[in-house]
Amino acid sequence: MRIVVDCRYIRLDQHDGISRYTAGLVTELGRLHPLTMLISDHRQLAMLPALPWQLVRAPTSLLEPLIALSVNRLKPDVVFSPMQTMGSWRRKYRLFLTVHDLIYYHNRTPPHDLPAFIRLLWRAYHLSWWPQRMLLNGADGVVTVSETTRALITEHRLTRRPVTVVANAADPVMGTLRHRSIPETTRLVYMGSFMPYKNLDTLVLAMADLPEYELHLLSRVSQADRSRLGRRAPQARLVFHYGVSDDEYHRLLRSATALVTASLDEGFGIPLVEAMSLGIPVVVSDIPIFREIGGSAALYFDPRNAESIATAVRSLAEPGEWAARSARSVEQAARFTWAKSARTLLEVLEERSA
Repeated sequence: MRIVVDCRYIRLDQHDGISRYTAGLVTELGRLHPLTMLISDHRQLAMLPALPWQLVRAPTSLLEPLIALSVNRLKPDVVFSPMQTMGSWRRKYRLFLTVHDLIYYHNRTPPHDLPAFIRLLWRAYHLSWWPQRMLLNGADGVVTVSETTRALITEHRLTRRPVTVVANAADPVMGTLRHRSIPETTRLVYMGSFMPYKNLDTLVLAMADLPEYELHLLSRVSQADRSRLGRRAPQARLVFHYGVSDDEYHRLLRSATALVTASLDEGFGIPLVEAMSLGIPVVVSDIPIFREIGGSAALYFDPRNAESIATAVRSLAEPGEWAARSARSVEQAARFTWAKSARTLLEVLEERSA
């Protein structure tokens, strides 16, 4: 079976969620079965494993609906894409597309780093369900990253094709896991964007009631967002990092009291798995996807209520609570690995391509 994996969403500098999903899966899948990677920029190879590759058009090209004409030349039996927007017209292979989440149907602000015309198409695409249905029904199968999203796909009748969960995971962290009974610092860590649905305003308000804690916001942030959040709660102890390397991220996580997020919606939550794998408790919104990922290890709060957030964080200071959450977190994180996900994906590709 000839497998081609669409790796054109790999970032050039540092992984985002879809880029990390692609790299994690293709690395482990490549250990299980020969495959060819599709890239659209030679610089993407620095973020990918040493596997055969083919250069094709970028997925943001207006000619994306015709990409199958280029892929056909590779004579694949099956193509897997980590997105649902890969063109399928006149394809001569079996195709599996990925839906990560349905966030942008009710949070329609597109990512700011996309070109203007792509942001316009993004908004138009999410005005109704039919474009998604058309794309997914044009494939042979659909992959998603969580049971939560699979349930939403079913609820909204987005496809007649079979839907399989191939879960997200976290990259393994180098070094020995240190078992501790108390945290090293009163630092709280937030790893994520500053999009409206991330609900940073409520999280910052909660920090005003947690004077003994310091919130480290690790992602790149605009001056406008920083100023707005600072005004929201002037007394809150906020530290903006404007982006961090993986090593810096892991160093900050290892010494933190908890990873926190007040997001109102998510497709998965890779930072939760990253933190839990290091034995760092997670204090998160009480939403279905975080219940799925955090299980009994996480602490949950009402994301609309700053007092609820502060109460959840303070509970970690109760005798034995942090140590118990830390131990449970390591066990919970072990459920999510790229190796397990790659095996599931290969089974799907082989079964549906037989």
